[in-house]
Amino acid sequence: MSLTIRKVAGALGAEISGADLSANLPDGVITQIRAALVEHQVIFFRDQSLSPEDQVAFGRRFGPLNIHPYVRGMDGHPEVMEIIKEPADRTNFGGGWHSDTSFLERPAIGSILYALELPEWGGDTLFSSQVAAYEALSPGLKATLESLSAVHSAGQEYSPQGHSAQKRTSMSVAEAEGAVGEFIHPVVLVHPESGRKALYVNPAFTLRIEGWTKRESRPLLDFLFEHCRYEGYTCRFNWRPGSVAFWDNRQVWHFALNDYPGQRRYMRRVTVDPA
Repeated sequence: MSLTIRKVAGALGAEISGADLSANLPDGVITQIRAALVEHQVIFFRDQSLSPEDQVAFGRRFGPLNIHPYVRGMDGHPEVMEIIKEPADRTNFGGGWHSDTSFLERPAIGSILYALELPEWGGDTLFSSQVAAYEALSPGLKATLESLSAVHSAGQEYSPQGHSAQKRTSMSVAEAEGAVGEFIHPVVLVHPESGRKALYVNPAFTLRIEGWTKRESRPLLDFLFEHCRYEGYTCRFNWRPGSVAFWDNRQVWHFALNDYPGQRRYMRRVTVDPA
């Protein structure tokens, strides 16, 4: 099977054609897809037809699948998250820059999102390369950041006031109550497959620098958050029914745009955990 891989932007992103993700793909093709994911950080497929079982089977070729601690999965498929914004909903899910599940002790390595129903216009997803963001820093700041770790938690984003916990008509999302856990990850993450370095902090789940107060941490984190979403590090994906995006959470942020009031958007996601 021959795959065609076409870059879509300078910093990250590639569209792959020649693979039916509902099929039992040969191991060699899965190896090619994984290599493209590591190299391009986010990869896209068009014109797919995936049942929940197909999506689960494809995701499991890359590792065990995550069951989200706050979002209820599909009946019979707890590892499949239905991301739905109904016409009457005011907030969407994923509507801010973040890296999936960085609030866990062992964060997800990748997420696979499949589009079923889309608005007539709007609803694109933005991706930002944290490899490019790291590489653009000065040698002095790189050295400083490589000596630091940061504290991540779901307590802010999934609190009663948090964006992710807001009520939506067709999604069951639990609020984080009490101590939800804080986990420490390096500010600069070395990718285990490529060896490339990327920044690993994000506005949704990073609370502070380890050993620093929130007040002390805020100027540095605010600088990094602003730096990391610079337009030159991003690509934008325009969805169509049957489109799939597969991104590497160790290398990218993403942002689901909420610019389609009064329309429905229905996606399914599986999230791949470390082996």
